Amino acid sequence: MATDTRPTPAELHALDLQERVVAGLRASGYDGVATALEPMLGGHSGLTYKLAVDDQWFVVKAVPPGQRSIGRHDMLRQARIMAALAGTDVPVPRICATDEVEPAWFAMELVAGESLEPVLDDPAVEPALAAARMLRAAEILPRLHRLPLDGLPVDGEPLTPGDELARWSRTMGAVPPELVPGAAELERLLAASVPEAVAPVLVHGDYRLGNILSRGTEPAALIDWEIWSPGDPRVELGWFLVFADGDNFPGVGRHVPGLPSVEELVSRYAAGGPAPRELTWFDALGRFKMAAIMGHNLRRHREGRHHDPDQERLPATIARLIETGTARLG
Repeated sequence: MATDTRPTPAELHALDLQERVVAGLRASGYDGVATALEPMLGGHSGLTYKLAVDDQWFVVKAVPPGQRSIGRHDMLRQARIMAALAGTDVPVPRICATDEVEPAWFAMELVAGESLEPVLDDPAVEPALAAARMLRAAEILPRLHRLPLDGLPVDGEPLTPGDELARWSRTMGAVPPELVPGAAELERLLAASVPEAVAPVLVHGDYRLGNILSRGTEPAALIDWEIWSPGDPRVELGWFLVFADGDNFPGVGRHVPGLPSVEELVSRYAAGGPAPRELTWFDALGRFKMAAIMGHNLRRHREGRHHDPDQERLPATIARLIETGTARLG
């Protein structure tokens, strides 16, 4: 029987993308011999590759075939915010080329560094280095929150704490209750005590060491700007604090001795000033959000939509996050 040697749709897409990226980089002044696109591990909202032109390496993020630059697939929105942050004291990769023709893509410089979540990722980070990176990240976060919004490509209304709760309640509501035991009670407690919003700032949306490329203890670049928005800075800080304790992740994480306490991280963030008000609510919201995301991923696995046996390790963590979030508000 003859073998079908025709390229698959995925191979055709990669070949087309290769040509477009090389042409786009050359139009932006990066000329020379280009390597083939190499797939990189990353999030699920787009395709991520790396390639070199002569000795210059780039990361390319592209909209998947058949999709458009809308919502979580909006690569160009990520490029716009990173381009706007160039020249500020928030470290981001340099945007080198963009292409708005669908499926859209952008290329940025490849920044050397480690993006490892000490309590979750492998390889494990040496505890003293992990602690130093976490403290430094707490010190860098206010730089993001001090930037004037009127100089940024803001494309929506600021998200209030109530908006954030509604957003993750929708995610949680799509998860079968048996996968997220106790979530309804935590959601009820959160809804009963939603804080008033403070002045909106730029919120990255997933600020943590896993999205910071570090060289030694110093943050070299903040990456993965998929869900940035104007919003309440305490939402960001509460999310960051979820990852300060490996005991939040039984079955999937690790205990890292010597990590900074919540009080130490908040003190570094506040730079000696008063701690943000009502932070306990935002800490609980961060736990609710993570439980909703993990519940969503576990549901997709069990439904066969994204087979990943590692998802079966999540139930203990989901339960712990909901229990501790509820305890903080109880």
